[in-house]
Order: sequence, then structure tokens, then C-alpha cells
Amino acid sequence: MKTLSYDVLKELNYDGYLLEHAPERVLQFGEGNFLRAFVDYFIDVMNEKAGFNSKVVLVQPIEGGEAVKNFINEQEGLYTLFLRGNENGQKVNAKRVISSVSRCLNPYSDYEAYMECAKNPDLRFIACNTTEAGIRYDASCGPKDRPAASYPAKLTQFMYARYQAFGGEKGKGFVILSCELIDNNGKELEKCVLKHAEQWGLGADFINWVKDENIFCSTLVDRIVTGYPRNEAAAICEELGYVDNIIDTGEIFGFWVIEGPESLKKELPFDKAGLPVLITDNHKPYKQRKVRILNGAHTSMVLGAYLAGQDIVRDCMKDDVIRGFMNKTIYEEIIPTLTLPENELLDFAKAVTDRFNNPFIDHALLAISLNSTSKWKARVLPSFKGYVEKYERLPKCITASLAFYIAFYRGIRLEDSGLIGARGGSEYLINDDRPILEFYHRHKDDDAGSLAAAVLANTDFWGEDLTKVPGLLGEVTADLQVIEEKGAYELMKQCLGD
Repeated sequence: MKTLSYDVLKELNYDGYLLEHAPERVLQFGEGNFLRAFVDYFIDVMNEKAGFNSKVVLVQPIEGGEAVKNFINEQEGLYTLFLRGNENGQKVNAKRVISSVSRCLNPYSDYEAYMECAKNPDLRFIACNTTEAGIRYDASCGPKDRPAASYPAKLTQFMYARYQAFGGEKGKGFVILSCELIDNNGKELEKCVLKHAEQWGLGADFINWVKDENIFCSTLVDRIVTGYPRNEAAAICEELGYVDNIIDTGEIFGFWVIEGPESLKKELPFDKAGLPVLITDNHKPYKQRKVRILNGAHTSMVLGAYLAGQDIVRDCMKDDVIRGFMNKTIYEEIIPTLTLPENELLDFAKAVTDRFNNPFIDHALLAISLNSTSKWKARVLPSFKGYVEKYERLPKCITASLAFYIAFYRGIRLEDSGLIGARGGSEYLINDDRPILEFYHRHKDDDAGSLAAAVLANTDFWGEDLTKVPGLLGEVTADLQVIEEKGAYELMKQCLGD
């Protein structure tokens, strides 16, 4: 079979949407699976349905292997994307050839070609996802590095080249869409760029241009991307009739919230394309919704479900008790503490059930259990406190989830790889920061009340002493005793009976 290209698609009489030629209006730092299944997919649909008429130039943000870059260029930027899962209770497996990408550049091996993009008058948008560690200020980076090591320093170099090329001309700044998973990602990136501009002595005029002519957007991204389907790739290519070395897969659900001015809606016509992208002046309520409902549901349910004998999320959704426990947690204890309109919260919660029931993703509970201490604090504790404040009583399911967390972390021995726990006749690995594992190891022989008291009072875990919450210590102790005597499944049943 031939490798995917525009000519090969013509030979195969492919009748889907393709955009072979268009101006390169988007530069994207990151060539990986996520951005290609998220940002580049949205741009492709916007090209088709809203006449956006834009190509994306991909840039490798870190030094290393060039395999993906080479595949992208060999395939003329084309790749096949499969979005798979449940939508409104129906199984979906949607295929689309993405044609929004023009090429991929490696700034380490072809610095000149990369910097030449700064002189392109059509270029307007910069998207990035350089991982949580990508947005950091690195004082060791210099303006003459080819390229600078950190992403913010690379961006500063690129923006300065843009400024030099157009002399601060109005309308030649960038709209920067930061997709990294940190709070206020766009604003944090802007701070780093301004620090580098100051450190490198690039001048007040350039600094003012960065502030006045560029829009750094904080964004929230939401889609599980499973990437290259290694075990299915050969069969998929046989069915497609061509070789595609960068097939991408992800869940059907997708949602992107972009914090920026109203004027962006004209420049980025996502709404005209019918895409699930929201441009707003405040992305934080939507982040809170995702963290509290989606991530909070995961964290509050999975440890108890694992102790109850389950191993993957999808199977949990087939169990009436576990699914019922999760739904009661979401609808009766989490949603009442949130501020967005109720219909938006209910629609999002409904989508969560579909996502957890995805027949194409085997999402292991033990994988989700990683670093559950910080996850419970960030994802579940705010809902707990909001519920207590609103109703002046303990939320039964969230309180039980705290007991599940403690029971899951009650290990039997500590090893170099982590803390070892026991479920029935088998053992499992508990992964978290070493001081947390050592704490649980010290308390492994405590009775339920002593263990609960030690955990709740640990301000290093929660930032406060949770034993001061009226009734919480007694309730968590009682829940732990139920888990120890009758099992986690029984505690879930009791929560549903209340």
C-alpha cells in the first residue's frame, strides 16, 4: 500500500473534506497526539464549515527524535483521526482525514526555517501544549540561543523576530492559545515572555508591543486522546487502503474554553462551525465544573470501586451500585455547590457518564489512583467544603470517598517502588509522594479511629486540620469500620440507602 498523501486520496476517490492549499495562519508548538486530535481537528472543521481557510505549521517544542515530524512531512501534513466513544448512549466511531496541517519544523535542526515563519504576514495565531512543565521561566536561556531551550524563551525569540519584521505594525501581533494544564496558563506564559524581554534588554517599545498587540488567552481543554492505536494500526490501514504512520484516536467528547475579548469570536468562528468551543471573559467557572464533576467523580469513585473488585472505569458503569454511588455524588453533592446555570451542569454531568462508559478506552482504576492525596484535595475537598457550608451537614458520598481513600492507602509494606496494598488475595501498588507513603506506612497498624484522626489532622495533606469539621472524624471512622468489616461495596450500598 502507498503512504497517505493528497494524490493517494485522489486515487482512492476519497470524498471527504480536504483543504490542500491555504495560508499558514497558525503556528503550533507541539506536534503530539493531543493537539492533533484537538486544536488541529477544530481548525479543520472550521476550515470546512466556516471558511477559516488556514493551515497550521507544527513546531517541535523540545529537542529529540524526529520520527513524528518526518511522518507528518512525508504525508503532506495529512493524518486520519478516529473519534470514538458513546454519545447520547450510542456507540460512535467517526473517521476524518485532517488536512489543516501544512508541515512540521524542528527548530533545533532547521532554525532558519522556523524563524522565517515570524516574517509571514498571514500568521496570526499561536497554539501550544508543551506539558505542565513547559511554561516556566528559565534564566539560563539567552536571546542568541538557536533556539532557546524553554518554550517561553523560544516564544520570546519568535515574537521579537516578528516585531523586528513589522516594526510594531498594528494587527501584526498574535493571538496565543495556551493549552497547558496549569492554572491561568495564558497569563503565566505572558509573565515568562515579559521576564525574558526584560532580562534580554529587548527594549520598552518591544515590551509595550507584547502587551498591547498580543492576546495571551488562558484556556481550558477537555478531551481524552488515546493516540496511535498500535494494536489496531495494521488492520486500520488495510481497511483505509493506505499507510498512515500517524493515525490518531480520541474520545468523541471535546470542549474548549478560551478566555479572551469578544472580538475573538469574529477572528475564530468556532460558533459558525458548530464546534464545542466557548470564547468567554472568564474561563474559571468552566474549569471548576470540569475539575469538580469529571475529575471529582473519578477521584471520589475509583478507589472505592477498586477495593470493591473492579479494575477499569467502563466496568464500574455496568454496576448499578457503583454507578449509583457516582451519580449520587455528582448530582446531589457536587452540582449543588457550583455556580454555572443548572442546565449546563446537568448536560456536562450526563456527558461524563457517556465518557466513563467509552467502549474504546480501558481506563484502569490503578492508573487514575496515582497521587490521590493531592487529587482529593484539589478535586473533591472544595465540593465537600461547599456542601457543608451550604447545608450545614456532611455529604454522605463525599465523606465515604474520603474513607475509601484512606482504606486504599492502608498499605502492608513499603518498597522502593511504592507502598504495597492488598485487595483480597492480591497486592497492588500505591503511587504518591514518598513522604505520604511513609506516613501511611507508619500508621499501617492503627485502628480505624486512630488512622482516621491521623489522616484528617495532617495539614500537609489538606492545608488545614479536617478533624475540626464537626462530625467528620466520627463519620470517617464509622465508614472505615464498614469497609474493614463488610467491604467497600457495602459502604456504597449504604450511601445509596440514605
